[in-house]
Amino acid sequence: MPMTNTLPAIIQGGMGIAVSDWRLANAVSRTGQLGVVSGTAIDGVLVRRLQRGDLGGHVRRALAAFPVPEIAKRVLDKYFVEGGIALDQPFKRGPMPRGRQSSLGEDLLVLANFVEVHLAREGHASPVGINFLEKIQVPTLASIFGAILAGVDYILMGAGIPRAIPRVINELSSGRPSTLRFEVKGATGDAPEVRFDPARYLVGQSSLTRPDFLGIVSSHVLATMLARLDSPADGFIVEAETAGGHNAPPRGKPTFTDDGQPVYSDRDRANLEAMRNLGLPFWLAGGQATPEALAQASAEGAAGIQVGTAFAFCEESGLDLELKTEVIRQALDGQATVFTDPVASPTGFPFKVVTTGTPEPERERVCDLGYLRSAYQRDNETIGWRCPAEPVDQYVRKGGAIEDTVGRKCLCNALMANIGLGQLREDDRVEHPIITAGDDLDSIRRFLPAGADSYKAADVIHGLLVTTDRTS
Repeated sequence: MPMTNTLPAIIQGGMGIAVSDWRLANAVSRTGQLGVVSGTAIDGVLVRRLQRGDLGGHVRRALAAFPVPEIAKRVLDKYFVEGGIALDQPFKRGPMPRGRQSSLGEDLLVLANFVEVHLAREGHASPVGINFLEKIQVPTLASIFGAILAGVDYILMGAGIPRAIPRVINELSSGRPSTLRFEVKGATGDAPEVRFDPARYLVGQSSLTRPDFLGIVSSHVLATMLARLDSPADGFIVEAETAGGHNAPPRGKPTFTDDGQPVYSDRDRANLEAMRNLGLPFWLAGGQATPEALAQASAEGAAGIQVGTAFAFCEESGLDLELKTEVIRQALDGQATVFTDPVASPTGFPFKVVTTGTPEPERERVCDLGYLRSAYQRDNETIGWRCPAEPVDQYVRKGGAIEDTVGRKCLCNALMANIGLGQLREDDRVEHPIITAGDDLDSIRRFLPAGADSYKAADVIHGLLVTTDRTS
C-alpha cells in the first residue's frame, strides 16, 4: 500500500521502554515531524503508572476513550492506586508474556498501546508512529491492534526480520483475526503460533485505518526481501551500527576492538543505490543529528533521517530527570562515552551502553518481567521459557548453555529504572538503570540554547532544519 500522507523529513526514534513516551512523541508531532512512541513493555509501564497514582490523570483520560469501557474498568480496578503506592511498597506485576496469553494479559497489551498512541495524538493533526522489537514476538499482535485502534499512522519494527508484520497489519486493520509464529529453540516441528482475535474490542467500531509499515533494517538485502513480499513493507529506516539501543551484529566471523567492542565494516552497511532502486521511501538512522546529515541524506535519495539520542535527553522524553541532567552534564564535560556491549542484552544483539566513569553496580540476576525471554522445547515436547539474564542455575536447569549467561544483564528491569519505575526489591534496593545512546552522544550539546542546561524537542527539530552558527 503506497503512503498517501506527506513524508516527514525527521522521524524521532522509538527508544527504550517509554523513553520515547507519549509526551515526547506528541511534542515532536506538533512540529510537523513524526513523533514515535515505544511499544516495548508498555503494558508493564501502564501497570506501574496506575500504581503510582496516574499523576495528572492522563492514563485515565485515555482509558475513558477506550471503546469497551468494561475492559478499561477491569484494569483500573485491579491496578489503580489513588495517591500512589507507598515508597516502601514494590510494584504489583502484570502477567508475563507467554504463547497463550490470559485475557487480562491481552487486555493490558491492547489498552497500554491504545493509551500511549491516544495521548501522543492529542491536540494536533500530525501523524504519530509506534516502534516495536521483532525479538519480542508474543505480545506483538495485541500490541499492534491496540495502536491501530487508537489511530496510529506508522508502525516501525526492527531487531530481527519482521517479514510477517505487513500481513498482520493488513489483517488487524481489517478487524480480522491474525496469527504470528514465534521462535522455539530446539523445536522439532513447525513453530507454534500466537493467535489474536480483535472481535471483542470492536464493539461499536466502524472502520479502522491501516497504518504504514516501516521496517528497520541495516542491510539492503533485508530491505529487498521485505519489499518483495506478497504484503510488502511501505518503507524503511536504514540504521547504521552507530545508532543507540540494539544494533544488528556484524556479518561474518566477529572480531573485537581491544576493549571488547564488535568491529563493523563496509559489508555491514546498506547499499544506498540498492535502496533507491526499491522505489520505496527510506530514512537514514545512526549519527544523523546534524543539518548537514539531513542534507546529505536527501542528496542520497532518502526521504529524511531518524534521530534518537538527541530526543532521548530532551525535556519531554520519559528518561528520569536526574539521569538526563547527569548525562547532559557529563557529555558537555567530555566524560560520558558509549560502549557497544556485545553480551549485555539477553537477545544476543550488541547493545549500546552509556558509561560515565562511575563503577558498574552489582546487579541481581533476575527475570520477573520476561519480555526478552526465549521459548524452548522441553524433553516432553512442551514449551518452556528461559532468559540468559536469570540466575545461572535456573537457566542451565532449563537446558541453556552456561556460556550464554556470561555478561548478560536484565534489560527489562534496568530500562524500567531508566524512566523512574524501577522495582523495589526485598533488601530495599531499587533496580539500577542502564542508559543507552548512539555513538554521537556528545552532539546533544548543539541543541542546548545559550546559557541553558536543558533543551526541548522543538530545539532539536529547529537545530536540524535550520543551519545556525552554533556548532558546539
